[in-house]
Amino acid sequence: MPERKIYLLSPKKFSPEVIAVAFAKTSRSPLSFQEIADELNDESSAEFHEKWVVGYGHASVAEHAVLHIAIENISRMAIECIESNRLASYTEKSTRYQKWDADAFVIPPELDGHPLRDEFERTVKMLFKTYADSLAPTRALVMERFPRRENETDALWDRRIRSKYVDACRFLLPAASIANVGMTANARVLESAIRKMLSHPLEEVRQIGERVKAVAQGETPTLVKYADAVPYLEQAEKDFSGKSDQPGAPTKLTSLIDFDPNTENKILAATLYRFGDMPYENALAHIQKLTQTERAKLAEKLLGGLDKHDIPLRELEYSRYTFDLVMDQGAYFEFKRHRIMSQTPQALTVNLGYAIPSLITEAGFQSAYVAAMDAAAETYQKLAAFNPHVAAYLVPNGFNRRALASFNLREAYHFVQLRAAKNAHFSIRRVAREVYAEIEKQHPLLAKNMRLPDEVTWQDHFTSY
Repeated sequence: MPERKIYLLSPKKFSPEVIAVAFAKTSRSPLSFQEIADELNDESSAEFHEKWVVGYGHASVAEHAVLHIAIENISRMAIECIESNRLASYTEKSTRYQKWDADAFVIPPELDGHPLRDEFERTVKMLFKTYADSLAPTRALVMERFPRRENETDALWDRRIRSKYVDACRFLLPAASIANVGMTANARVLESAIRKMLSHPLEEVRQIGERVKAVAQGETPTLVKYADAVPYLEQAEKDFSGKSDQPGAPTKLTSLIDFDPNTENKILAATLYRFGDMPYENALAHIQKLTQTERAKLAEKLLGGLDKHDIPLRELEYSRYTFDLVMDQGAYFEFKRHRIMSQTPQALTVNLGYAIPSLITEAGFQSAYVAAMDAAAETYQKLAAFNPHVAAYLVPNGFNRRALASFNLREAYHFVQLRAAKNAHFSIRRVAREVYAEIEKQHPLLAKNMRLPDEVTWQDHFTSY
């Protein structure tokens, strides 16, 4: 019996394209991965990819070539496009734990030579100044509420309380704010990401797409070289933008607009199916014959034993909830990280109003905050008449936006428990709590084991929403 071997094909020794070919060739070669890789070089790997990946469409081969791309000093508007790719991994500069410098913003290339460029810049600088001015009074208030501990240095004290006041002040930062993001993706995903960037309506995003493509070609010259703009995406933008004739404020911030009433029975039946040997229709018929008490006992067996870091069985995915959500842009920063969901955010505008954090009000800063937000909204409207995509750069985090989201119960467990936690930002806690309440209302047997801390709320953090 051959000896079991598990080893790394290290990127320190082999290029990503060579590694991809080594894995691909194992389907038809009796050689070990190491032997295949040792026979390859960049030129022969490129020839393989031209023939099989490009020529014959075996795109899954490209998934074995993984790249790590550092992207710095781009706007949060651009980051939204970059992070819309479901199967990549990202880490970005946090507005919760870092403070922004006065000049840390992007001026959209579309405004070069435009008469509104100066007003855009003045408005952004005003927002950054108001943000900077808000830090001291809110910090002073937080220091009173969370006094220094014995033997705690100034640096440690500030680190402990920083997010408590920066969380509120960040509502003033506009989408033009600069940030850094690290992206890890395989070449197949990266090709798709580049295509989306090159098809984007914003010039900044298209420029980033060109640069990402050039950088990626340095490591995977074959696998991304055909990534170009997609006419279909560009045409869809033209065909559907601005066509809605039903604007208006939401009646609810969180609306469960679609779900399957039979979800509990289907999930319990799927679990029986997994561990049994019956057809699914028999499992479902059995569950439907049970009493409510009997179904509750099964649901408790399915979910009651979950520990803090456990992931529920995959059978919870036989469910679907669709929500129409309204949240501030700061909350959406957190929400968009849940890329396993199907998410459709609307454009960032000032049309749905803005939230006012209680800490801003309690620190005596509400009038300055409101003046800044209203001034940003006024300049936004001027810019929107020219280009609504460019105008979105001006919108501060505190303004609300809509997002349509569809996800299964397994993802709901992950989202609700993570974002309702004590260390979550208070505005995303609202979304998590309200999503939980809607699911619990419809399917109490399956929702009861979601862990939400009783003492953690969100209502006290807002003067208005």
